[in-house]
Amino acid sequence: MVVCGDDGLAHRLAAELRGVYGEQVTLVVPASERSVRPPVVVRARSASALLDRVVTAAAGLTGNGNGAVAAAGEPPGGIRLMEAAEPNEAALAGAGVERADALALVYDDDETNIRAALTARRLNPRLRLVLRLYNRRLGQHIEELLDQASALATGGPADGSGFDASTTVLSDADTAAPALAATALTGTSKVLQTGGLLLRAVERPPAGAGVSPAPGLATLALLSPTDGAGPGGDQGPTLLPDAATVREGGGRTTVVLEQVSYAGPALPDGRGVMPWFASLFSRRLRWSLAGMVGCVVALAVALWLVTGIHPLRAFYLTLLDLFAIDDPAIGQSVGRQILQLLSGLAGLLLLPVLLAAVLEVLGTFRTTSSLRKPPRGLGGHVVLLGLGKIGTRVLTRLRELNIPVVCVESDPEARGLATARRLRVPVVLGDVTQEGVLEAAKIHRAHALLAVTSADTTNLEAVLYARAVHPDLRVVLRLYDDDFATAVYRTLRAAHPRASTRSRSVSHLAAPAFAGAMMGRQILGAFPVERRVLLFAAVEAGGHPQLEGRTVGEAFRAGFWRVLALETATGGDSALVWDLPDTYVLRDTDRVLLAATRRGLAELLGRRTGSRG
Repeated sequence: MVVCGDDGLAHRLAAELRGVYGEQVTLVVPASERSVRPPVVVRARSASALLDRVVTAAAGLTGNGNGAVAAAGEPPGGIRLMEAAEPNEAALAGAGVERADALALVYDDDETNIRAALTARRLNPRLRLVLRLYNRRLGQHIEELLDQASALATGGPADGSGFDASTTVLSDADTAAPALAATALTGTSKVLQTGGLLLRAVERPPAGAGVSPAPGLATLALLSPTDGAGPGGDQGPTLLPDAATVREGGGRTTVVLEQVSYAGPALPDGRGVMPWFASLFSRRLRWSLAGMVGCVVALAVALWLVTGIHPLRAFYLTLLDLFAIDDPAIGQSVGRQILQLLSGLAGLLLLPVLLAAVLEVLGTFRTTSSLRKPPRGLGGHVVLLGLGKIGTRVLTRLRELNIPVVCVESDPEARGLATARRLRVPVVLGDVTQEGVLEAAKIHRAHALLAVTSADTTNLEAVLYARAVHPDLRVVLRLYDDDFATAVYRTLRAAHPRASTRSRSVSHLAAPAFAGAMMGRQILGAFPVERRVLLFAAVEAGGHPQLEGRTVGEAFRAGFWRVLALETATGGDSALVWDLPDTYVLRDTDRVLLAATRRGLAELLGRRTGSRG
């Protein structure tokens, strides 16, 4: 694998490929980037931190300092470092692109990535390419262009499926958004996105511990016995066990796959008469109008009691007096005359209220259009700070999960405001660092705070203020620097040990998706299980004798792979069918989601595998 980049994502991606997938990696960076410290391995302290551990083991980077790859005698497990000012043909050839399986181009400049991809495709038409592009529409055209060039050069199909020479274009925002959304909901960023669902692996206590564990969607592993030597025992985890092994391992913690979903109160949709009325008029004006209506009714009742006329006539005369229509009560009783004067006075008070109502309605339509304000009584929602590139993607993902959201944005021209209007999400316009802005977003009753603005200090200040208002609030903040993120995380955890805190950089969240794409379009993601890893892939049953023509039960191979779900296409969208019976026969056109070990997936796809299974 070859990784070329000029920021933290390149280092994080190289570590992910080496630590999770066990691949040999060459890292190409500008000379000035050599001093950037790669990600550090953080070993989990307990089995309950399964999905929070950082499995990116950045082995020692080696290089000769003058643009050449390290010598062949480098220690096994190392990531080879090469320095190059730009990814030109000489640099790519020196990195071994002609012999590589995959190349990732993750420079911060779209033009640099495209130029290098065109060169790499010419050097190696069978190369899997992964590009980091911000322009999504351009990315789609680049994918088609590079796949077509590969097909013409090799004589394969236009999509590169015959030899897995696929081209995948990703962006930081698209890959980080699902993890940020899942972190706000469940506290973990280790998630798998497929078929419109977010999936996560969770630990379930043994059945004998007084708890009846829910089965989840599938059982992925049995963790190491706790009575063995060392933190995980000598036996190690059992990946993809069969039903008999699960029953016999009653004293071991199981790891099951479950769907990330939201079960809290829903956000009011704003439809109906009263929500529409409330969106037009402020609370103070609504009370003023209610007071004037009560005053008119009281005057009409008093006129009916004083004069004894019909109640409808009394109400009619009260309205005439109220609007100063000429019908003086000359020659009538004193009570009638007093009531007429009071009605005229009430009419004078009504004029400014009506004028204020008209101006407020016009202002509402003019300034906010369909932007909504947080409804009264809202609670259990997520407060999202920032509607830029990342924030807009996160907002869309949260609403797809039906999670109530209140957004805070300081820029009235932010790109995400149009998305908020379309999704009918409440927005508070204002600087989050100013007093009263977070209160307007109902932060004291929120479930979580997602701070994803482009300024680290703004995110940190908002989180600290929110914690002062709501000490147990779950917070997730986006920080660019990994060292700073780690320091903030440790400090907040020490100050608020019972509250969930996550501080992540976008490169930390995006690296797993880029690594999975480098392994092939089939790879959807990976979950660490102690010191081993489970891969998730979507493959066609056709062309794989281990799957095609076999039942689901026969296709299952304990410790190697297991079919989890069947992918179906409905109306252009893909969906997953779970709980497939063991008797279901897999056809050649079936596309299935499966979990596999590294060695099992390599055997299933006919690839080589490293020394680690």
